[in-house]
Amino acid sequence: MNKYRSHNCSELTEKDSGKTVSLSGWLHRKRDHGNLLFIDLRDHFGLTQCVIENNSKFFSVLEKLRPESVLTITGQVVKREKGTENLELSTGKIEINTQSIKILSESKDLPMPVFGEQDYPEDIRLKYRFLDLRREEMHKNIILRSKVISFIRSEMLKLGFLEYQTPILTSSSPEGARDFLVPSRLNPGKFYALPQAPQQFKQLIMVSGFDKYFQIAPCFRDEDARADRSPGEFYQLDIEMSFVEQEDVFKVVETLMINLFKNFSSKKIMNNKFPRISYQEAMLRYGTDKPDLRNPLLINDITNIFTRNDVKFDIFKKLVKSGSKARCIVTKNTKDKPRSFFDNIDKWAKEQGASGLAYFTIEKNEKILGKGPVGKFFSEDSLREIMKICNAEVGDSIFLSCGKISEVEKILSISRDKIAKDLNLIDEEQFAFCWIVDYPMYELDEQTKKIKFSHNPFSMPQGEVDKLNFNNPLEIKAFQYDIVCNGVELSSGAIRNHMPELMYKLFSIAGYDKKKVEEKFSGMLNALSYGAPPHGGIAPGVDRIVMLLANEKNIREITLFPMNQNAQDLMMKAPSEVEEKQLKELGIKIDIKKN
Repeated sequence: MNKYRSHNCSELTEKDSGKTVSLSGWLHRKRDHGNLLFIDLRDHFGLTQCVIENNSKFFSVLEKLRPESVLTITGQVVKREKGTENLELSTGKIEINTQSIKILSESKDLPMPVFGEQDYPEDIRLKYRFLDLRREEMHKNIILRSKVISFIRSEMLKLGFLEYQTPILTSSSPEGARDFLVPSRLNPGKFYALPQAPQQFKQLIMVSGFDKYFQIAPCFRDEDARADRSPGEFYQLDIEMSFVEQEDVFKVVETLMINLFKNFSSKKIMNNKFPRISYQEAMLRYGTDKPDLRNPLLINDITNIFTRNDVKFDIFKKLVKSGSKARCIVTKNTKDKPRSFFDNIDKWAKEQGASGLAYFTIEKNEKILGKGPVGKFFSEDSLREIMKICNAEVGDSIFLSCGKISEVEKILSISRDKIAKDLNLIDEEQFAFCWIVDYPMYELDEQTKKIKFSHNPFSMPQGEVDKLNFNNPLEIKAFQYDIVCNGVELSSGAIRNHMPELMYKLFSIAGYDKKKVEEKFSGMLNALSYGAPPHGGIAPGVDRIVMLLANEKNIREITLFPMNQNAQDLMMKAPSEVEEKQLKELGIKIDIKKN
């Protein structure tokens, strides 16, 4: 028998009554009842209650022992008395009558308790991450993450994919976020970069004749922290396929996501075939290309209403005349909501930096009229026209915004979420996936007024290549797509441009001459020049998938050892200074100007 344990702390049941067993784990908590001391012993698997009487020679030792000390307890399994069972535990109908105890490791006073799920400041949690990870919810989340990754690997192999590993030390990327640079000792003055993503390598795998690739890939980007991304590194399910069209990629990803989310969650999946929403429609109807489809509220364009003579809302009319757009959100059957409901949303919108949200409710007495601060500015005919455009009915309310298209989209997108939450319209027991498709290949830079790539410069444009209208590039759509779930972007992907001559042409429209393209992308262009298959892929974020499954809002809750907002590892004290000797070997001199 193993000298530390005969069973783990979640294993014993009534069937084991009478057995003498050994358990090892952490002293989770203790309760002193005078003549009896109750101990919850915890290991990776669960909890078992152990009991020791005050006449035992170990009683005084345990009384003084601090929580989180590590013990081996040997004793007899007995049934708990009726009424004292804990049915929330798999071991809740038994306890251990303690016969002997061995202290394996004593704990100091804890900077934060492990028992309970109280929230503690981020700096404490990250500095003592090894304690934070002992807490039940954190422990479950990390186990979930491991199981999700194992499941993904298994499913990808079933779908005919093979896993390949791409380099971690590579060349610096001229596009995208900032690289993490690694100096080369053998090549003084030169640097490797940690990969922001294995994008070029996975395309090269396809060019090399392999058919389906995947990898649970670490990616490194020197960017600011966000709730859904660590400031240094993250993991993605990297996928690439040869001889495929957009729908082939969708089929693989939909199959994987449905199996994955059904396996790890009891929540329903809204649509087994994920809706395809064009980028243009997404921006119009939701104000964002990351829509939460659990939210039934839609945005409608009512710009033309403010060109009518019978509308007297002069502020909006002047804005529309100068080129602004007017859009609105309809809330169904909200006529009985108090004035404070509407005013609070207007106030909230101003706090977000907008000028507020105008509103009115549609009522009917002898005729259709608008009730509310701006309702009086609309004639009955104009209200009927709004009702027709928006599918609105008597008793519904209209929230309006007018301004630059980007500003209107932004405020109505977040207002849509805010209003839906206030009205309790979002079903939290659902996953709503969708694809955002038909991204424009180019967009106009608002500052320089020059044409630039809007999304991914290496994507294949839609349509027959020899019939593309390069004279009107803003009309060109690309085979680019995002997969979104509950308003969270899981990934972007694309069918790749595998034709060097077409790549030169597309880059020239964005202001890159042939020489510049060859300087920046020589490796990829060279490979594509020796026979490249049509190929495409995607890379769903593992961290974001686990966040959704664990119902967590912050990536810190599903990552073993995350950095803080300043890209610092408080536990390992990284980044850190290095010795002068190491710098000399690398030919590096530090020159930091102090304020």
